[in-house]
Amino acid sequence: MQDCIFCKIVNKEIPAEVVYEDNDIMAFVDVKPVAPIHLLFIPKKHIPTVMDLEEEDAALIGKIHLVAAKVAKDYNLEDRGYRLVTNCKRDAGQLVFHVHYHFFAGRPFQWPPG
Repeated sequence: MQDCIFCKIVNKEIPAEVVYEDNDIMAFVDVKPVAPIHLLFIPKKHIPTVMDLEEEDAALIGKIHLVAAKVAKDYNLEDRGYRLVTNCKRDAGQLVFHVHYHFFAGRPFQWPPG
């Protein structure tokens, strides 16, 4: 997608502080963090929302979770944990229409969020 900021990051048209990258997934530091550790995990494949996922994307989305666990270990978060969140559509807070997961860590969180 030509106007997608995340596709531009994947294509190296916009710089990002990348913490993980392989053929399918990229993870980078959020430029407007809301936690001491705030990363974004995205599939390199452009998928606008979770509602647009196809059966063929199941392994890709599962891989994002595995990569998040690996990165958590890289950040020594095995004992403290992290929060992995995705928003779907505007009313849920999705601002960039490319499936992405927010990875929050580095402080205690409460439920419900507040």
